[in-house]
Amino acid sequence: MLILFDNGTQRGLARFFTGPVVDEARTRGWEELANGELIDVADQAGFGVLVTTDKNIRYQQNLKARKIALVVLEHSQWPMVKLVAVKIVAAVNAAEPGSYVEVEVPFKD
Repeated sequence: MLILFDNGTQRGLARFFTGPVVDEARTRGWEELANGELIDVADQAGFGVLVTTDKNIRYQQNLKARKIALVVLEHSQWPMVKLVAVKIVAAVNAAEPGSYVEVEVPFKD
């Protein structure tokens, strides 16, 4: 399975994935694409999951007809993301085409 991280997703999270291939929107030159465009190109490129921190994407996109799934992190504060990395990996591994799931990431002031 191919996994795409958007610009808000911490790249350090990639090391927690052992089997899937993880790529970043910025390394593909997709960092300037709007959400709908990013999902379109990622879906067409064969990505199975988009990991993002954009919670509004749920209300902006219809995922039912898509092959790509969305895993949304509450925020991208690395020390806290690291603490729930196992939950994030589990959410990605369980993602079904066209699904949407939010992973709770605690916030530290």
